[in-house]
Formats: sequence, C-alpha cells, structure tokens
Amino acid sequence: MKLVIKNTQLFTEVNLSNNVDVLIENGKISQIMRSENNAISDQELYVVDGANQILGPGLVDLHTHLREPGREDAETIETAMKAAIAGGYTAISAMANTNPVADNAAVVELVKTKAIQVGLCDVFPIGAVTKGLEGKELADIAGMVKSQASVKIFSDDGKCVSNARIMRRAMEYIDTFGGFISQHAQEPELTINSQMNESVLSHQLGLAGWPAVAEEAIIARDIALAKLLDVPIHFAHISTAGSVQLVAQGKANGVKVTAEVTPHHLYFSEQKCESYDPIYKVNPPLRSITDQAALLEGLLSGVIDCVATDHAPHPVESKEGEFAKAAFGMLGLQSALGAITTVLEKNHKIDWKKLFEIMSINPAKLAGYSQHGGEIDSGKPANLVLIRKQANDFSNSILKSKSMNNPFNGERFEYSIGATIFQGKLVYQDTGFNEGLGLTKL
Repeated sequence: MKLVIKNTQLFTEVNLSNNVDVLIENGKISQIMRSENNAISDQELYVVDGANQILGPGLVDLHTHLREPGREDAETIETAMKAAIAGGYTAISAMANTNPVADNAAVVELVKTKAIQVGLCDVFPIGAVTKGLEGKELADIAGMVKSQASVKIFSDDGKCVSNARIMRRAMEYIDTFGGFISQHAQEPELTINSQMNESVLSHQLGLAGWPAVAEEAIIARDIALAKLLDVPIHFAHISTAGSVQLVAQGKANGVKVTAEVTPHHLYFSEQKCESYDPIYKVNPPLRSITDQAALLEGLLSGVIDCVATDHAPHPVESKEGEFAKAAFGMLGLQSALGAITTVLEKNHKIDWKKLFEIMSINPAKLAGYSQHGGEIDSGKPANLVLIRKQANDFSNSILKSKSMNNPFNGERFEYSIGATIFQGKLVYQDTGFNEGLGLTKL
C-alpha cells in the first residue's frame, strides 16, 4: 500500500510543522513536502486526510499483559494488538506472567510468532527473571536472549524479585547479554492481604493498607545493587512520592536507573476506592493526591522516563463482587493517550515534544526498539500515529480488548487517536467520527 497523509501537523523535535504531506512507500517514509507544493498523481496512492491532526511517531508500551498463553478468557494476543493500535501503539512489550510462564525460549517464541501472524503491531516478549515467577531460581535467560524472540527485558511483574541474592545474580547475568530487569517493587512481607493505599482513608474504609515503604524499600535496595554492580535497573509502575525521590537521587549519583509511571496513577487517586468498586483495585494501588503530584512532576522533569500502560485485562467474574476478593488490574492501551493528554492539559499546556518523548521516543530508546520512536524523516520506518483534538467520552463500547475492566469508562478526554500506521500500512482508523479522517484513492 502506498499512502499519503495530507494536510497534517507534523511533529518535529523543534515544533509542529503545519500543512505537510507525508508520502509512505514500501513501509517507509519516502517524501515529506508542503501540501501546497504537492503534485502527486499516482493512481495507486491512498490518501489519509490528516487535517487538524498531529502526526507523530507511533506510541510504545513497555508494560502490557497479553494473557496468552493460558488466560485467553481475559485476552488474546490478537485482541491485545487490536486494543494497542486503537490506542496509537505500534510496539508493545508482553509481560511474562502467562500460563505457562514465559521463562523459556519456547514460550517467548510462541508469543512472538503469533504476534507476527496477526501483524498489526510489533510485540516484544519480556522474559521472566525466575522460573515460574517463584523467585527461587533464575529462568532460562540465555535461551530467551538467543531465541527468535531476542528478549532484552526481563521481569517477574506481578511478583517482586524480593530475594536480594537472586536479584543480584540476575542483574549481573542479564547485563552480560546487554539486557535489563524491569522490577515490580513490592516487599511481599509488608503487603500481605493489602488492598489499597495505606492511609487514613484505608482505615476509614476498613480495607487492608498497602504502605508506600513496601515499594520504596525495594527501590532503594535495587538502586544500591545497580550502583554496586554498575548495571541498569528499571522500575515498573512506580506510584509514590518517595519512589520518585529515590529514583532522582539514584540518577544524580550516576546510577543507571530508569522508571515508568502509568496513566491511571496520574489520573486517579485513592479516593476512587471510596466507592468500593473493584474496577479501581490495582497493583500497586492508587495513591494519595500528594503522590500524584510528585509523579507528574517527576515525569515532566525527566526523573520518570516514560509512561507505560500496565494493561491488565481480567474477565468479568474476576472483577465483580467484594473489593477484597477481586483481582488487581485495569485496562490501559486504548485510554492511555486520552488520559495522559487530559492530565497534561489540566495541569500544564500540552508540550507535544514531552508527550512524544514519554510515550514513544524514550520507551523505544530504553528498550532498543530501533524501528520505533524515531525522527519522522525520509527513509525512516513508517510507524506513526495521528492524534486529533476532539472532545469525546471514553466508553466501553469502543473497547477492542476481550475484557471490560476499564476504569476510564465515561471519562471525558480532549484528544483521541485518529489513525495508526504500522510498517507503512493503515492498521487502524477511528470510524467513530466522520470528520477529518478518511481513506480514499487519489
């Protein structure tokens, strides 16, 4: 397919360039020209109207739960990929807590192969740090690195690698392959039966508290290990002001530490738990308004490197009933862009350079996804997203995921995804609105 995106606002590292046409051929950007100077007459060319929309690099997620293999009742690789492209993502990272666990070459190759067959976006499997996520014995790390999936990121997400000896061995060993660990920071002995953020509110609601120190203790320990070993460490979904401070201190001391924050931790606070609605039950829990402010400031200042969705689908029966018995987790792929732009616009004027840095450029660079998050220029891969300003109520009716545990149902977003282009192909366009977007032949 040959595509031309017409009359768009092109994102550059300096500013937005208006009235630009971008020609895409053979999966790459072949020309960028001013719209008024465009005299293309190729009869095989398809046109995407990009008027009043911003064209930027496709979004990249470092933290996605695809559930397949083993929990296809909650999500499949295909439905997760459909949700991803509807959210503007051209690359997602598949967490290892499947059944069987992705702790060997066979499982990560299965995920990679199925994703290639679907072909809607890139899926990069994340390998488990320990066998069965049990925290006792290292997984087949070398096998996963050398497999066709070429795993570079390892995580026991959902469970913390809490044993310091095992964590040290894993950090040293994975570094020899040029990879790194994404740590789920949760001291298990401090969070037994915990349900929500430990605070005055948790006591008032009668829900077991989840102390901030359970996260911060692991982050402090692992930053110390990373400094000792001179190896990188990444922290998944940090959620407290103390965690932001620890990461900032680590960076200031020259430690190779990076971190991500989720849209839901920026958008919602612990006050949502007053409803006792399990839709707001997540790991780590929604925190205080003070924590939220620190997370946003950390993201804007560069202490926190990127946004990651922690997309965690669950079937209806797992999220219904008592709060204490419900599963942890929320959907996030389709709502991430809307939630982040809403948070940024509410607190600051949107800086598009910062937006694309935290949702595309930085995560792609951090993970080594070289075909994503790069500069939009001739000869570059055409993995792109169109974003438009058009207020809309985010609804469960548009979800592509197999699950419905969406905490953003009914939230008002000012921006939405107009189209997603992967390897030069138009893989998604928003048909919910008739204005400003269409695909026609020239």
